[in-house]
Amino acid sequence: MAIPMPGPEDPCPCGAGAFGECCRPLLQRQRTAASPEELMRSRFTGYAVGELDHVFRTWHPRTRPLTLTPDPETRWLRLEVLDAVDDEVEFRAHHEHLGAPRVLHERSRFEQRRGQWVYVEAVQGQVLS
Repeated sequence: MAIPMPGPEDPCPCGAGAFGECCRPLLQRQRTAASPEELMRSRFTGYAVGELDHVFRTWHPRTRPLTLTPDPETRWLRLEVLDAVDDEVEFRAHHEHLGAPRVLHERSRFEQRRGQWVYVEAVQGQVLS
């Protein structure tokens, strides 16, 4: 279940600032991510607000699924970036699934494709309850 789209001055779902200056410009294709961490944050926000088009187009075509569909039983709550070095980002994505709290702990790999950062794959990951 997506949260309502935040206003420009509202906190960004990724937790890094005001939505209008943080992830909104990436979701609206006004600019591209300057780093893997910034892309990771915008992808989390895409899931949180239901902008799966952003998630899909920032996924490497070699590894992305054919389609993405929203999961109405999952609500994305909070992101913690634990480490961001070179082309990898380690994070915890807090969410609820069927009302039960969960945490996705993952280290993701990104690469530049045609001058833009894209998500490639999870290097390691697990869902913690």
